[in-house]
Amino acid sequence: MKELTDKIRDSIERTECKGVVIGLSGGIDSAVVAKLCVNAIGAENVMGVFMPSSVTPVDDYRVTTEICSDWKMDLRILDVQPAVDSLSAILASSIDTPLDRGNITARCRMIVLYNLAKKYSRVVMGTSNESEMMIGYFTKFGDGAFDISPLSGLFKTHVRQIAKIIGVPDEIIQRPPSAGLWEGQTDEEDMGISYEELDPILYSMSQGRSDKEISDLTGSSIGKVKRIRKLVRDSEHKRTQPISP
Repeated sequence: MKELTDKIRDSIERTECKGVVIGLSGGIDSAVVAKLCVNAIGAENVMGVFMPSSVTPVDDYRVTTEICSDWKMDLRILDVQPAVDSLSAILASSIDTPLDRGNITARCRMIVLYNLAKKYSRVVMGTSNESEMMIGYFTKFGDGAFDISPLSGLFKTHVRQIAKIIGVPDEIIQRPPSAGLWEGQTDEEDMGISYEELDPILYSMSQGRSDKEISDLTGSSIGKVKRIRKLVRDSEHKRTQPISP
């Protein structure tokens, strides 16, 4: 754990900024990043930002305020719903879907984070883990935007283990993962697979194993492995720099 916090501290110091800004959701990923940053650079240099929308559960507010109080972090609360409504109103609202609204919400939140980062000379910390990054389960230029990404290379199951070690409350660790972009939304329902099943598949892919090898090794069906590989392949554009001819 010391190696991880040292790397976070070194990465922040190289930017010559005064601290960090983190979008807090009440979920495990943002809580882990916040606690790692508190441990690395001190609570006085960590700004948590809670950005509710009309579908944000009240419990998200409660657990966010509790961890910020416990960890002595600065907390800013900014409602993004008016911005989401304004943007949705000038777009093709006749074909609006929950996913469209979710993407707009994620990008509005990132506008807020970068605005605060600029104002207070801070860097934006990413909260996406390797599982999400590999299958493209994030919004491009939304939660996929950041200056430093401390959970890159750490699968969701790793994040849960780290959360227990560094003292993230059990309530947050046990909450169903959700981006909170529409009512009742959960990560695993969207993906059609649990993180416990997904992570061994993704790890095996990162090791260069074939679909059959992965199926034999993990016990997941060959069809499921092929579907996950397609998600990885189809989302590659989200993880690469813009194409420059």
